[in-house]
Formats: sequence, C-alpha cells, structure tokens
Amino acid sequence: MFQLGKTIVSEDIIDKEFVCNLSACKGACCVEGAAGAPLEEEETAILKEIYPKVKPFLRKEGIQAIEKDGVFVKGHDGDWETTLVEGEECAYVTFDDKGIAKCGIEEAYNAGEVPWKKPISCHLYPVRIQQYSQFAAVNYHKWQICDDACTLGKELQVPVYKFVKEALIRKFGEDWYSELEKIAEEHKG
Repeated sequence: MFQLGKTIVSEDIIDKEFVCNLSACKGACCVEGAAGAPLEEEETAILKEIYPKVKPFLRKEGIQAIEKDGVFVKGHDGDWETTLVEGEECAYVTFDDKGIAKCGIEEAYNAGEVPWKKPISCHLYPVRIQQYSQFAAVNYHKWQICDDACTLGKELQVPVYKFVKEALIRKFGEDWYSELEKIAEEHKG
C-alpha cells in the first residue's frame, strides 16, 4: 500500500490486470451479489432528480421495484445503495438482445438525456473505495465472476488503474491520477 494525498492505495490496482469481458460474464456484476450498488450521499439526490428521464430506459420490473421501494434504499449495513428487483439484479439494469446486462442510467447518459453517467461505485469497479474519517482506502476487489476480465486484462496487459482511468479521474481528479501514474511507473521499474 502507498499513500497518495488523502488516499491509501493498494498496490493491487497497479499489479493486477483487468478488462471487462462482457461477452463472457454478461454483466454479472449488475445481477449477482446480495446488495445494490453502493451510493455516495450526494448520488442519492442525483438519482431522485434524474429518475424521470432514466425511467424510459428501464425494464418494467426495474420500474416496479423503484416505485415500490424508492430510487435507492438503505442497505443492511446502513449505507445507501441502488434498489434491487426482488432481491436479485439492480433495478437500473437492462439487457440487450444477447442477454448482456447494461446500465439504464448509462444508456440515458449516452442518449444525452441525463448529465450523470452512473454511480461512481459502478464506474470504478473492480476498484472499491472505503471512506474513513481521515482518508479513503482505494482497493482492488477480486470477485470470481470477473475471472474472465482478469484473463482478458492479462492478455491485453492492462493494469486495473488504467482500465478505470476515467472513473479514478472522476473520483479523485487529474492531478491525483497523474501522481498515480508516476507511482505506477516507479513501482514497475
């Protein structure tokens, strides 16, 4: 681990390789698991605001879950998360004609309907951020359903931090990411 500003960063995001392989996993991270996607406090207000414009991009099951439980819920751990459809997939998930999970929020963003791409936790995956009072821990999350992404990342030689570059910049800024790149070069050298 190393410190970068007010973050403690796991070396795994430099050492491990990762590239999503949707043709293999079908977007299982949006479907599997026991909870919705983690949401930051400010993201709850964004979801409330954009939901009317996102709604046309969602499946009826997702809309029903959101209208029953809300655009977000408080999870078992007390943190905010996206609503689930009957305890299963994220309510914001859609499926293309090949059965690959897509994000309805991101589809609305790509169509120019909303200015917000998706929750930062989704954008950052497989990086997870744990916020503490004095710093944020930046860790690589290993999940068996992403084994194909690890294989593809190794084949293409793409480290985790490069795969999630856009999301890391969105979360921490350009300067932070530039410093991370310098640290990665030194670490590899």
